[in-house]
Order: sequence, then structure tokens, then C-alpha cells
Amino acid sequence: MRFGKIGMAAAAAASLVSAPVLAQAAQPVSSVARTSATVDSENNVEGGSGIIIAILAAAAVIAGIIIAADGSEDTPTSP
Repeated sequence: MRFGKIGMAAAAAASLVSAPVLAQAAQPVSSVARTSATVDSENNVEGGSGIIIAILAAAAVIAGIIIAADGSEDTPTSP
């Protein structure tokens, strides 16, 4: 029984190790080259969402501090 478990573990380890190698060696089904789509006009937005993310992160940190330092007395009444 013990050798069976060891054999199954070895087979599982071998399959986990060999899967990426086999996937990398596989050739694509078709030899058609991918091309990019043409761009008619570009968007002029340059990182405007970074400020919003920073504000939301700061609000989450402040809310966490307020919740942690609440100071409510929820201690049990039993001795």
C-alpha cells in the first residue's frame, strides 16, 4: 500500500513538471501571423485613474484605523 502511494505521488510530480515543457514545445495549429488593428484616433487620457485609486486606498486605511480603535466595551461579563 505504501509503495502504491509513493508511485502515485511520483507520477503526479512528473506530470506537474512535464506539463509546462510539453505546452511550450507544442506548435501552433495554424501558421497565420497575428496583425494588429489600425487606430483611427488616440485617447488623450494619461493616468487619471491613479489619483482615484490612491484616494480610495487612503479612505480604506482610515476606515480600518477607525474600526480598530473604536473602543467599544464588548468584554464578557462572566468571571
